Amino acid sequence: MKRTHLPLNALRVFDAAARHLSFTRAADELAVTPAAVGQQIRALEDVLGVVLFRRTSKGLELTDEAQSGLGALRTGFLHFEEAVQAMQAGQFSHVYTLAAPREFVAAWLAPRLAAFRADNPQARFVIVDGEATDFTEANLDLAVRWTEGPGDLEGVPLRPPERVTLGEGERIGWPGDGGEDDGEAHAAPAVMVSDAGQAVAAALAGMGRARVPALLLAGMAEAGSIDIAGRTEPCRRGYWLVAPRPQWRQKKVQALVAALTR
Repeated sequence: MKRTHLPLNALRVFDAAARHLSFTRAADELAVTPAAVGQQIRALEDVLGVVLFRRTSKGLELTDEAQSGLGALRTGFLHFEEAVQAMQAGQFSHVYTLAAPREFVAAWLAPRLAAFRADNPQARFVIVDGEATDFTEANLDLAVRWTEGPGDLEGVPLRPPERVTLGEGERIGWPGDGGEDDGEAHAAPAVMVSDAGQAVAAALAGMGRARVPALLLAGMAEAGSIDIAGRTEPCRRGYWLVAPRPQWRQKKVQALVAALTR
């Protein structure tokens, strides 16, 4: 059903003027001039085809026509406020829905989410596997992606983009090991795996040599099971936290981003 165009700004002015029965006090509330209030009221009267106020010796009075619609108008404004609060409620929720590569969750992200929950016990997480998960379909708050930048989204790198070469021998390839201008990424690998985590496992098992994200190895390095000191090199891609701008402005998202990037 087609909705009638509503002059919402003029109706807001009318509501203020009706409450105060004064164009001057309504203007003070709305931070405009009394002349602007009068202009909006006259324009609304023209649209509605009725007179809304009459001047008497005691001041302004509402006409019967104005009185008849005022209650429903104020109820409508209350519904508008409730609608806005409902739409904003997500930013005050304690539930976070994130998408991230599975191997990255295990190696780096999960311990940091646990630390965040220790400081914020009310936080709850829903973690979805995959870098390319659609924000709208999955109702995501944030995604971690191995990429050269945020693209059309808002984003921040989790750490500087660096990689480490593990193992020796022929190259182990994986889909994210590309985009570098060294020619090697375009050569056919001796072993092809599906993600960086499998590339790490294959290299450590002696199947060949893999170039993998340094951040993916950070947990292993912290545990002392692998030494990557002095072995990192810059690369184009890195792990980025990304989200559409509306999510990026949410206070809960900003809090988690601050915790993960410090």
